[in-house]
Amino acid sequence: MAIDYGRLKNRHFPDIEQSYTFKDTILYALGLGLGQDPLDRRQLRHVYEKDLVALPTMGVVLATPGFWVKEPDTGVDWPKVLHGEQGLTIHRPLPPEGRVIGRLRIDEIIDKGAGRGALLYSTREVLDAGTGELFCSLTSTSFLRGDGGFGGPAGPVRKPHPVPEAPPEAGFDWTLGRNAALLYRLNGDFNPVHADPDVAGSAGFAEPILHGLASYGVAAWSVANLLCDGQAERLRRFDLRFTSPVYPGETLRTEVWRLGEGAAAFRVRVPARDAVVLSNGRAEYVP
Repeated sequence: MAIDYGRLKNRHFPDIEQSYTFKDTILYALGLGLGQDPLDRRQLRHVYEKDLVALPTMGVVLATPGFWVKEPDTGVDWPKVLHGEQGLTIHRPLPPEGRVIGRLRIDEIIDKGAGRGALLYSTREVLDAGTGELFCSLTSTSFLRGDGGFGGPAGPVRKPHPVPEAPPEAGFDWTLGRNAALLYRLNGDFNPVHADPDVAGSAGFAEPILHGLASYGVAAWSVANLLCDGQAERLRRFDLRFTSPVYPGETLRTEVWRLGEGAAAFRVRVPARDAVVLSNGRAEYVP
């Protein structure tokens, strides 16, 4: 079944409502590796219920519709879908527990042509279920590798944030535990490629891979340590492109370039493989 452009572009998504507790907030931070040094107070404030602070990137796991492209009526060749880009704009801090609504819409579907796939741009808003106030807006680009040539528009294609040519100004290393994906999947993404060695092998990976949104959260935590004195709540925007898978147990090195007051470019590498795994990053923050 091929993509029906009009049907998919105008697909209706019901609001998703979710209640979460301080335990969910702590679990999200633990899944990013926080708490591995229980004496580091910058980490402790995100994993201990006393004066608990929610990480701003937790919005990516709240009130999600799940892997909806797998539904037969989408026409999407779902096993070939890749998460290409993720963005986050923070409007107000997430409380450590609460009740939220997730509201998803498809912004556009770009047809790159037969044999070249398609790009699906979407936006999801996370709102306070009681007041309707907006916590955060999340943008996502999905690369539909098996779905080009359905007659959709050829543009406009979003341009990634540029990567500076100069050497990065600073770096921050963060090592994930071998069990990182098994922890992070408890936030709601139970794709077996992150847990089952046989499934990962059939997908062409040497072993189960880390969730892309887990590496995204690690990058935000690392940027906060480089630019915000470890106060992640000072982040206001966080965009990046996924370029290569990450394996649990690897060390991620986040490198930054300051672009002026309150803005920076960044990328994330795995030094042991000399691989750039997250690129074209832009962070905005309260200086």
